[in-house]
Amino acid sequence: MSGQSFPNFLGNPATARALGKMIAQDRIPQTILLAGPEGVGKATLARRFGAELLGDGGKIEQDDLSLPRNLELMAEREKLPSDKRAEDPLLFSTHPDFVTFPPDGPLRQISIQQMRLLKGRAPLRPLKGRYRVFLIDHLDRANEQAANSLLKTFEEPPAHLILIATAENFYDLLPTIRSRALIFHMATLPEEEMKAFAAARGWGAEDRRVMLCGGCPGVAVTMDLEAWDLRRQRMLALLEAASGQAHFSSWVKHSESISSSKSEKLEFYIQVLYVLLEDVLGVREGTGAERNPDLHPQLERLAKAVSFDWLAAAVRQVDELAEFARRNIQKGIALDAFAVQLRDTAARSSEPITAR
Repeated sequence: MSGQSFPNFLGNPATARALGKMIAQDRIPQTILLAGPEGVGKATLARRFGAELLGDGGKIEQDDLSLPRNLELMAEREKLPSDKRAEDPLLFSTHPDFVTFPPDGPLRQISIQQMRLLKGRAPLRPLKGRYRVFLIDHLDRANEQAANSLLKTFEEPPAHLILIATAENFYDLLPTIRSRALIFHMATLPEEEMKAFAAARGWGAEDRRVMLCGGCPGVAVTMDLEAWDLRRQRMLALLEAASGQAHFSSWVKHSESISSSKSEKLEFYIQVLYVLLEDVLGVREGTGAERNPDLHPQLERLAKAVSFDWLAAAVRQVDELAEFARRNIQKGIALDAFAVQLRDTAARSSEPITAR
């Protein structure tokens, strides 16, 4: 290896080069934190790093959480009662010296039982070679109890152990964890790299997955366009009701459908809301960079109907929804409250509202 990059890894070349040089120079920190948006390649880079360090990368890649069999396993575990999941904490370790601890359960959290299992396995020597690598994927989804349980291992890892954590919400991590890790901030991929990514997968330059993923290739790969379009229809109805463009009753049927579905998670709708609000702002400001150009007439009506203050309040409300998504909150009620509060904001706006 040249120490400059990893095979088949696209994007964030500075981070990839830095990690490659660490291996080439045999100067590897024991705690590494990869921070950045969902789907930007954090866990993928961690696996490539592990493959270069340990060998047998084919086995490590079998623990990619986006693979259908792994998605199916995690979906099945969501149906288990919490005590059953606690008895058998989730991990993946096709390669015996590379262990992945992913979020588990219906709320997709890192559990205290998983972190206790990590602590128990940390002293075990590698099966072969010098190192073991533990990947804690989405460490920002660990509650305070689980995060505190991990602190001692972060502070004093055994000489053979490399800890790699990923986080989407960097500042949700305990300051004591952030201070003990070498941190790399990973960014979304620029347009040219996304075009290369799409071409490598045989997608057209105008493929909707590439347009919608916001420079995050992992999001593009796992995106179900049919499900996305249904959620988009529902969230557009929510914004129309929240802005006062439509009567609240027009949203109620969507709220009932969302509430009755056990498979639909609040976080799925949050992702769509962020994209739609970004488009409304883009139309309002005339940037011409919509990710949903097929919705331009509806987006334009929204942009004309709402004030900038309303948009700012909407983004704050979605941020609050993101916090609620980590708790066992009823998603229909949370979205109803979103609409009601923003209708009040719209009613107080100085700009005209077309419907009440």
